[in-house]
Amino acid sequence: MTSIALTRLDNESNSSARRAARSRVSWPANLAPETIDYESRGHLLILGNELDARRAAARLLPGLASITLLVTERSDAGESEMEDIELLWETTSSLPNFTLDSASGLRLEGYLGRFTVTLPLESSGANLARASLSRDHFDLILDLGTPPRLALELLPPGYVAVRWGSPTFDSTLEELPKLTGEFEKPRFFEVHHDLCAHDSRGRRGCTRCLDVCPADAIASRQGRIEAWIEIDPYRCHGAGSCTSACPTGAIEYRLPHPVPLEQHVTALLAAYAEAGGRHPVVRFIDRQTLEREAGESAGHVLDVPLEEVGAAGLEQWLSALADGAAEVRLQASDTLPESVSRLLDDQLAQARALLEALGHSSRFITWVPVHDAARRDALPHQPNLAPRDARDDAGKTTASDKRERLNTVIDRLAALGKPREARQAMPLGAAFGGIEVATAGCTLCMSCVAVCPTSALGGGDDTTPSLTLCEADCVQCGLCQAACPEQVIQLVPGFLPTPARSERQVLKEEPAFECIRCAKPFATTSTIAAIKAKLADHPYFAGEAMMRLEMCEDCRVRDVWQELARNPEAQLKV
Repeated sequence: MTSIALTRLDNESNSSARRAARSRVSWPANLAPETIDYESRGHLLILGNELDARRAAARLLPGLASITLLVTERSDAGESEMEDIELLWETTSSLPNFTLDSASGLRLEGYLGRFTVTLPLESSGANLARASLSRDHFDLILDLGTPPRLALELLPPGYVAVRWGSPTFDSTLEELPKLTGEFEKPRFFEVHHDLCAHDSRGRRGCTRCLDVCPADAIASRQGRIEAWIEIDPYRCHGAGSCTSACPTGAIEYRLPHPVPLEQHVTALLAAYAEAGGRHPVVRFIDRQTLEREAGESAGHVLDVPLEEVGAAGLEQWLSALADGAAEVRLQASDTLPESVSRLLDDQLAQARALLEALGHSSRFITWVPVHDAARRDALPHQPNLAPRDARDDAGKTTASDKRERLNTVIDRLAALGKPREARQAMPLGAAFGGIEVATAGCTLCMSCVAVCPTSALGGGDDTTPSLTLCEADCVQCGLCQAACPEQVIQLVPGFLPTPARSERQVLKEEPAFECIRCAKPFATTSTIAAIKAKLADHPYFAGEAMMRLEMCEDCRVRDVWQELARNPEAQLKV
């Protein structure tokens, strides 16, 4: 691999090119998404042991509308602390106070302005806010318990968990009364249910978004026929992990939308190159981390500030490389939730596997450790994957479909490398692969085609029934496998680097079965044979009536009525 060395003059030239690129390329303009509103009137519930709860209540009383105490654990107080409770009693004795012998059945749900706390006191539970304040909800929760009731990486707005005497305790109590009033925040996402691969006709498929949300804001809701994904915008923090994990683009991030983000990176790299910049490194970083950084990055580092670094994923990273970045770097931060970090590690493993399968180095995409300025500013390990004179706009797309954009980028990277010829293994759960069909048992009923959330599976026409697959569109959701009545479909995970991946392959094909009366093709030969075998002992199809199974739906009805006309007594057998 070619070594890169830049002189001081090169760095000055790169810094100048970066300034020129920043002045020419503005951040995507569509950053005013729909907002959601919170209303908090200052009704607080404090959970914990009695001593800590009364201490906190005494300090918070002047700034809140009401305070309710819920003692959920014993207080290991000494004699002096017991005296403190007696002194606090005068101040806090009028507060509603409840005690639970066991908090195991306590349910706490909601967000700022709408917390529901249900006590395990009745068969259906008792609403604590209704019992103490004659209102349905608490506005704020202060949890002093050990451990806190909610064990989430990103807690709902309005829920504060802190231990008495901890370094952040005083500042936390000072900030709590400020959560009274009206607030708004962006609705970070948009859900396209028609693209979702979670469920179809009662068959369960993809659950990737459910597994990665650090705020537990995503749930599967079961309807009468099928389930759907629901995201609570009031609990969502905009971490972006769900959008990166979603293989179909059913969950789309709004800050910014993915297409403007990719266009921004493309334009930034182009402007940087035109201004004389060399060996650009694209760094994805969250805004708060960027604002806290000490010192500006080196001139060849082009920063892409996001609300959350998890909002950019596989397709954005690979697109930057295809547009001329010498390296893509992901900036770690102190505040990055562990679940988002795991997701990005998984996406990084997928990206590296794809790069190697396409004949490129896996070192094109790397993490930058927290506070590691040297790694941030390091020169890239290799020249640009796509030199400026080798790039053009012919293969680019502005399609809104996530999978189509990713496939286009993969095709561009394949053209720049030497793809391997065999299927390559991918990390477990990756949305790349195909299917195998045991053709002898397949009746071409098209149940799999009906549930496929993408255009991966397709059928033939009336004259030539067939089952086809375009592997590039397969996201390995498993819906086809679950829906197959004959159980002859098997998922085949792995990335196929050859052109066959994007070509529609015929998995099974057979002649259409023609109606024995009107000759209209209406099913496949294997389907008719399977139905006849299953209904061979059915009395309705005994004798010559079995021929009705070889008739189309219209001729079958006519034959039944003609039989009734010839033999009226046959009506008694219907």
